[in-house]
Amino acid sequence: MFYKTLIEDHIRVPPNQFSKPVKEALLFQIKKQYEGYISKDMGVVIDVSSIEDISDGIIIPEDGAAFYKTKFILLTYKPELQEVVLCQVKDMADFGAFMSLGPIEGMIHISQTMDDFVSFSKDKVLLGKESKKSLKIGDKCRARIIAVSYKDPTNPKFGLTMRQPSLGRIDWIQKDSGEKKGGKNN
Repeated sequence: MFYKTLIEDHIRVPPNQFSKPVKEALLFQIKKQYEGYISKDMGVVIDVSSIEDISDGIIIPEDGAAFYKTKFILLTYKPELQEVVLCQVKDMADFGAFMSLGPIEGMIHISQTMDDFVSFSKDKVLLGKESKKSLKIGDKCRARIIAVSYKDPTNPKFGLTMRQPSLGRIDWIQKDSGEKKGGKNN
């Protein structure tokens, strides 16, 4: 799920940024400090949406930089348990598929890709024995998040499943529901 989060922080602006307007220098420093930041509480920071308030700057002796108490809004992405997401197969392995969820990746175990006996081919394709369904790099899918772990905050883990109704490769869903390409579930 995407969120807008209001943050208040003291932002350090080094002397080499003093020639820029204060708001521009702060935006540069906030982006540098927060973009790509990952935490259990906020998820993944994608971008700085806006700067809401800037207090007067304070120069700290022996540092030379100015510090501004700043309120700003961050755009974040925090995957939630049971959330249904659109994703794309980024890579394959004999144990499953790595899925791009936009700013982060999740993994779907081979047993969670479809209701079928699934095998892995040397061409990096997962194949269903009975259904003849296949899953390959680049396929767009709908999946459900079934596991979220921030045990390693620099590399959170997200487990996915496609073994429920209305989940799977997009064309499987359309075929199963009788929809045509361009339907409301794209």
